[in-house]
Order: sequence, then structure tokens, then C-alpha cells
Amino acid sequence: MRLGASVVEEALSILRSLESHHGHLIRFERGTGLFGTTFYYARKLFIRLFLSGPKEEDYISSRSEAATLSTPLTKAVKLLEDASTQKNQDALFLLAEMNFYGNFTHTRNYKEALRRYTELVTLSGNITALHMVGFMHATGIGGAVKANQAQALLYHTFSALGGNTKSEMTVAFRHHAGIGTPRNCNEAVKYYKKVADKAIAYSRSGPPGGMNLPKKSHRIADEEGGVYGEGASVVSSGVYANRAGPNSDQHAAFDDVLEYLDLMSRKGDLKATFSLGRLHYEGSRTMRRNLRTARAYFMIVVRKYWAKDGTIQSDDGNTGKIASKAAGYLGRMFLRGEGTDQSFEKAATWFKRGISTGDSLCQHELGLMHLKGYGLRRDPVLAANYLKAAAEQDFPDAQVLLGQLFLDQGDLETAMRYFDLAIRHGHIEAFYHLAEVSNNGVGRERSCGLATAYYKVVAEKAEVIHSSFEEANRAYDEGDKETALIIYMMAAEQGYESGQANVAYILDEHKSIFSMESFRLWKSQVPNLFQHAFLALVYWTRSAKQANIDSIVKMGDYYLGGHGVDRDLEKAATCYQSAAEMQQSAQALWNLGWMHENGIGVEQDFHLAKRFYDQALETNQESYLPVKLGLFKLRVRSFWNTITNGKVNSIHAEPGKLNLQLQTCQTNETGLLEPRKEWSLSEWISNFLEEEHPYYHSADSDEDNNVDSAGIQDPMPGGDGLYDEIDEGILESLLIIGLAAALVFLVYYRQQRAMHHRRMREQRRQEEQQQQVPTHELQGQAIVGQAPPLQQGLQPEDGFFPPPGDPNDHGQWMAGGIGH
Repeated sequence: MRLGASVVEEALSILRSLESHHGHLIRFERGTGLFGTTFYYARKLFIRLFLSGPKEEDYISSRSEAATLSTPLTKAVKLLEDASTQKNQDALFLLAEMNFYGNFTHTRNYKEALRRYTELVTLSGNITALHMVGFMHATGIGGAVKANQAQALLYHTFSALGGNTKSEMTVAFRHHAGIGTPRNCNEAVKYYKKVADKAIAYSRSGPPGGMNLPKKSHRIADEEGGVYGEGASVVSSGVYANRAGPNSDQHAAFDDVLEYLDLMSRKGDLKATFSLGRLHYEGSRTMRRNLRTARAYFMIVVRKYWAKDGTIQSDDGNTGKIASKAAGYLGRMFLRGEGTDQSFEKAATWFKRGISTGDSLCQHELGLMHLKGYGLRRDPVLAANYLKAAAEQDFPDAQVLLGQLFLDQGDLETAMRYFDLAIRHGHIEAFYHLAEVSNNGVGRERSCGLATAYYKVVAEKAEVIHSSFEEANRAYDEGDKETALIIYMMAAEQGYESGQANVAYILDEHKSIFSMESFRLWKSQVPNLFQHAFLALVYWTRSAKQANIDSIVKMGDYYLGGHGVDRDLEKAATCYQSAAEMQQSAQALWNLGWMHENGIGVEQDFHLAKRFYDQALETNQESYLPVKLGLFKLRVRSFWNTITNGKVNSIHAEPGKLNLQLQTCQTNETGLLEPRKEWSLSEWISNFLEEEHPYYHSADSDEDNNVDSAGIQDPMPGGDGLYDEIDEGILESLLIIGLAAALVFLVYYRQQRAMHHRRMREQRRQEEQQQQVPTHELQGQAIVGQAPPLQQGLQPEDGFFPPPGDPNDHGQWMAGGIGH
């Protein structure tokens, strides 16, 4: 029998020849712009119409039957299974990973993956296998096992004790949020500190200045305007709404911005050239870093300002500042060896050139070189001077270094002040130092909660050591939602709010009341893995506990509709109230207004409903139409409730106002105010008919009212007072209405005259035909330019607009054109 190790090596050689693949065989990467979007949907339509096979009942969840595999893959799997019978740990691990992730085009089978992971745990206590078994017990993914949070915590704890970073994050978050165990701040801070120490060690292990820590985590719903769409979600409404004009680049796609900057750069715009270099240097979620391209753009900028010997060629004021910034980036690239060979000498040359205009990056880097002795003499005093100059320009790296210097000298107060300034920019070192101070109680009382929050931020900034957001984002963009869901779910279990929101958004089946699915030419297959409303609610809840307002509103929607949980109107109202208290979600405020209007989950109250509707409009002006429609219906219902003496609290003026007193009080016989008695509809009609109205009296009763306070008879009773009450705006409106009516009459009169001319012309033509005028005579008249004579009193038809000089031109009459 062959040894298991040699069998595994043979299987690996076969697997390496196969393409590592996750998910479906066909992926769609959506382009940008009109052409890219059109091509994306055209290709997808073609695949659906001509290349799609019969719909499978379930192509993701766990299946016991063997799937059809390719010949090389079948051979590799057979070799690994043979090695696993010999208890080879590598073979067990590979089989588990292939069944869970679908590596090497292998079909996913979550039950088989759980069996292999469990066997590996039993055999050796592998910490990665422990983490995966804990993850599957926590989520119950694929129906492989029933979710059990207590067992999940047990497996993750053993994995964390073995040093697995992912499980350390998971255990820390579970103790922090109280998932499967009571909340325990000390346990949470212990595990978060372990991950934070690893994150700082990784950050400091890089080139001078630390490792680059790109942020790849984001909410996928934000790209579509939020959970509720553009204008309805918190991220795209209210204070976060994109209020840029139609000509602003804030509405442009990233590729369009790059194209525009490239065009301006070719025209000689140095600012655009520098922006291109910075974009390529820093990169983004949708664009990888390109250091060679960035260096080329920076060199274009500096050559416009400095000659080869360092002398200034031309300085118009603005060119020098832009060139200094570009010099700072060039020096940083030489200092760190990014896109070029590392050279402290060249780095110092560029920094010294850029420092001439007071560039903060150059000041910080020179301070760093003098502080650490990178190619320059070590001089802490000179370094502190450079760092202070940069820190005064709010450069966060310099603020952190200064804080560390003061902390080493024992000046905790000054150090903390610099760290507090740096955390405004999200600097990982600043958060770490504040976490250490809070956790150890240095110079202040120990704060476990604050230390936990700071350590959590530090741990989540080092995504590369425990998360795979980049792979999840790419899978989601390519249409492989299963792979994206699994990776997002792992991040969600580790405590990432963005991961929790993404999982809930993918699993959410209630994105819109009016679904367009029934109108599509093809219908997307929805696997059982995604049909899990309860799991979606779990992650909406976890995201909501981390201050995601839209997630709080989503929780209310699930309780209101009974999705994945029994319907609970009171909990729905509580969720909406919690979101409304932050005054950022117009959706939550509108929902509360609707619930108070209809008495769903809360006491029916029209006045309170109106207040919530008004607050929704104040929060988000884009909610004008639904709010106004809701208010119109609400006022009608409130009016009917009032005149029928209903039991619901109707709309009334706010307390403390004079009109409220006049509406709710009346004067009794003693002259005191007492509450006005509410009448029913029949009593109101009866009292109206029986009341002696003053306007039924004779005109003589008004004579006494024509005497003013001085006893002088008013010469025009009711005259001046009446005219004084007429607002000038009303007079203007009446004048405009009169002019508009006159214009309409003139247009109508003109149309009538045109119709009269048309009828006369037809009559004349008939008379000419009766006279049988020879055709050649008419042609002769047309050749010499003579028109047939008109009958007396008729005019030629000139259409709706008469030619200049026509006496029927009413425009000249109105504009005073007669006689010109």
C-alpha cells in the first residue's frame, strides 16, 4: 500500500492543473457606462434563452448523491479518499475544503464537508477544522447541521485557545454582544486584545511607515442607494443625500472620472496629473494599486517645477504646492521601496525639495528618517520639530509619532491629546494606544467597555490577517452570490457590521413590495440556502445593534410582516421608534405615522401620526409626495372623526398656542373659560339650525358698529377695514388671472377667424370649379407669379401666425406695434 503522503502529492499535482473555481461555471462581470451595462444584460439574456438547461430543484444545499465530476478531478478525489482511509490529515483537510468551498470545480456538499472537518478535529484537534465546525454550528449553513450557538461557541473557544485568529475574533464578538453566552466584557477585551496585538505586529512589520492596510469591507447595499433604495435609505437621504448638480462629477462613475482626469492631464493640468498619480498610488476597492503608473504621473508634475539640478524652472504659486505634494509621494516611494528600488538618499532629496513649501507629508517623512536614522543622522530633537510642524497641519501619522514621543517621556496628557487628534482620521496606532491606556488604567480609571471598542476597531482594520472581503466582493460582482454569502457570513460571525448587513441583504426576500421578478424574461433560481428569512432577521438584528439605522428599520419590517418570526406589532413599533429617535430615517418616521394612523401596534392617534409624518418630511425632503398623500388622507379621516365625535385623538393645534385655547374652551356665564362641549353630528346640525345668527338681522343692527372708540361716526362703515384686509398677493393673482383669461380669449378669437377663412376658401374653390376655368390659364397665372383673384371681402389664409404687417396680428395690438 502506498503511503498517504505520496498519494496526497499525486492528487495535488492533478488539482494544480485544474482551474481553481468557486461557484457557477458562468460568471457575469457588470461593466460601467451605457455600453457596459447593455452588454452585460445582453450576454445574460443570451445565456438564459439559449444555453440554460432544465431548472434544478436545489443546486446549492447539501446533497447526498454523487455529482458528475471531470475525469482528472474524479481521479484526484479518489486518491484523496484513499489517503483519508489512512488517517492522512492533509487528505481530510483537502476533501473538507473542496466540499465546502467548491475548490477545483468540485461540487459543494456541506454535509460531507462537516463530516470531514469533524473527523479531522477528532483525529488531531486541527484549529482550522475546529473553526469551520464552529462556523457551521453557528449558521446551520446548507442544512448540514441544526444551528446551535452554545456548541458553536465551544468549538470556537477551543480554536481560539489554539491561536486561530478568526475564532479569536468570533469569540470576542460573542462575549461582547452576548451571543450564546451572557455578555462578558473582560472575556471580550481579552480576545480582542490578542487580535489587536497581531494586527499591530503586522502593521509594524512592513517598510518604514508601516504596512498598507486597504479597507475592502463595505456594504453592498450602499452601491444601490441603501437597503430601501436611493432617497429612502439613511445612506442616501437627508444629510447623506447627494445634492450635487447634474454637471457635478459626484454622479459620475469611477472610470468616467479617470477618463476625465486623463483628458485634463493631457491638456497640461498639473492638478489632474497629480490626482491621477495619487489614485494609482492609493488604489481603491474597484482599482488595484499601480505604483509604476503613479510614479510616472508624479514625475510629470515635478519636472514642470524643478530642473535636474534641483533649480526651480518656473513658479506661478500654485505649481510649487502641487509639485511639493508630488515630491512627497516620490520620496515616500523611494523610502518604502514601492514600485522602485529602496533608496534613502533619493527619498531625502525629494523630501527636502518638497519641504520648501511646507508640505506636511515631506515634514513627517523627514522627521521619521531623523527619528529612526533612515539614511540620515539620528536626531530626536530635529525629528520632533519636523513632526510638530506636520502635526500642526493635522497630519495623522505625525500626530501619532509625537504622541508616542510624549508617552515615552511620561507626559500622558499631551500624548493622549495627540492620539485623540489622530483617531479622527482612523489611524490604527492611535486606536491601539488609547485601547492600551483604557485597558490598563494608565493615568485614569480602567474602562473595559472603551478598551473593547478600541481593540475591536484595531482588529477590524487589519482585514488581511483574518478576512477575505476582496474575494467576497469579487464573487458578488461576478454573480457568484453563494461564495460571496459564505465569506460575508464568516466576517459577520467575526463581528464585522458590514458583513452582517451584507448577509442580511443577500438573504432578504422582501426588498420591495412590487417585485419585478414576474415581469422578467428569465427568473433567477433561488436556492434553498438563500430562502432563510429567520437567518436574515438574525443578521439584521446584529447589524442593528452596531448602530445601523436601516437595519433597525428592517427589523421592524420583519416583525410587522411576520417574516421568519411570529408577527409582533409591538416589537415592530419599538424598532421603528428606536430608529426614529436618531432623526435620520424618514422611513422609520413615516412607518410610525402610519401605525399611529391605523392603530397598528400602538394606540390610534391622528395627531401623533401627523407629527411623525411632518418629522419624516423634515428629515428627508425627498419624501414629499408620500408624506403629503399620507397627510391628505389623515386630515380627511381626522375631520370625519371630529364631526362624528369619534374616540380617536384628532389633529389639533400644539399645546400652549392661542388657537388651541379658542378651539377647546368657551366662556361660561361667570366669564370664565371652561372646556367646550363636544357635539355629535345630529347635535351640531340641530344647534346650527336653532342658533340666531347675526347675519339674519336687519341692516339697522349694524349702525352701532360704525362708531369708533372715540365716538366718531365712520364715514365709510366697513370700507377701509375691508380693503385693508385684502392681501396684495390676492390682487396680483386676480390681475394675472384676468390677463390669462384675455389671452385665452384672443387665441380663441384668432382660431375662429382662421376657421372662417378656411370655410370661405373652400367655398371659393367650389365656385371656380363650377365656372370651369381652363387649366392652362391657371398654369399661366402661376408661371408669371399671379395668384387667382380673391373674392371681395376675403383674405388669404396665413395659418395660426399671420405675416408681419397683417392687421389681424393681435400680437402687435397687445405689444403696441401698430403704427411702427
